[in-house]
Amino acid sequence: MPKPKVAFYWCASCGGCEETVVDLAEDILGVVEKVDIVLWPVAMDFKYKDVEAMEDGSIFATLINGAIRTSEQEHLAQLLRRKSRYLIAYGACAQMGGIPALANQFPREQVLRFNYEEAPSVDNPSKTRPQTVVEDNGRRPRLPAFRNVVRTLDQVVDVDYFIPGCPPTPNLTKAAFDALLSGNLPPKGSVIAPDVALCHECPRKASKPTDVAFTQFTRPHLTLADPGKCFLAQGLVCMGPATRSGCQAACINGNMPCTGCFGPTSRVRDHGAKMLSSLSANVAARDEQGIRQILDGIPDPVGTFYRYGMARSILRRRVDLGVNGNGH
Repeated sequence: MPKPKVAFYWCASCGGCEETVVDLAEDILGVVEKVDIVLWPVAMDFKYKDVEAMEDGSIFATLINGAIRTSEQEHLAQLLRRKSRYLIAYGACAQMGGIPALANQFPREQVLRFNYEEAPSVDNPSKTRPQTVVEDNGRRPRLPAFRNVVRTLDQVVDVDYFIPGCPPTPNLTKAAFDALLSGNLPPKGSVIAPDVALCHECPRKASKPTDVAFTQFTRPHLTLADPGKCFLAQGLVCMGPATRSGCQAACINGNMPCTGCFGPTSRVRDHGAKMLSSLSANVAARDEQGIRQILDGIPDPVGTFYRYGMARSILRRRVDLGVNGNGH
């Protein structure tokens, strides 16, 4: 009996999710024994034409990490959706937009102008930018088009399951493969991770205050955090109360507050708004000047509360960007 075909693809992301597959260590040998990898550009030499030639639905499962920013990523997501029985959004960028989606604060023109003309490390007096099509000695090389907004994978194609994290842990990755190969799958659309807040598995939960009144917020690099005390009790923004567990409290165990990479639980509509609302409701000051002074300790609210979830949020992007829902 032929082994099920599996594909991996990397869109707008840093590559950490690819590393997590490798971090399965000896467990990856068990996976490779059971599946036939038909696409994994970061690790093996495959061609798009080979995938295009496959029958629709012939790939058992495809794991796509990274957000969708370019026309090429959009095309490959659509192609792999057609070819795959199961399509899985793998990691925070595919699930929520991730760090790349913070660019949704800026118009496309501003992003291109800074990166190709104004950045301190750029020397480009002719202000040359990449073009989608260029004539070169009779050839017409093409580059992907840069879309107006960053989108999550399921804003482009239908997605069967989500595996959260930046990156997902090897434990979750192995559990997902086990579920796929055994057929013991949750309902379509499920996030394959515990549906409880990180505070549930936090080693500091005993010190989490039940009644807190914030008098100041401090950024992690400006203080030496007490390794045994709840970060919120120390005036450090920790996204744990609004974030799904399943990461084994990796950042907490490294004495760093949660930044929210596992996304919200199923009961939270907007990850950042949930945490922002909770913190704001517990600011000690009641006058405008006092409130502003306390909140000045969070100088980058979007980067703090929507570090991974801007594209998934109710806001999704700045409202004055003037683009349609498809991001074109």
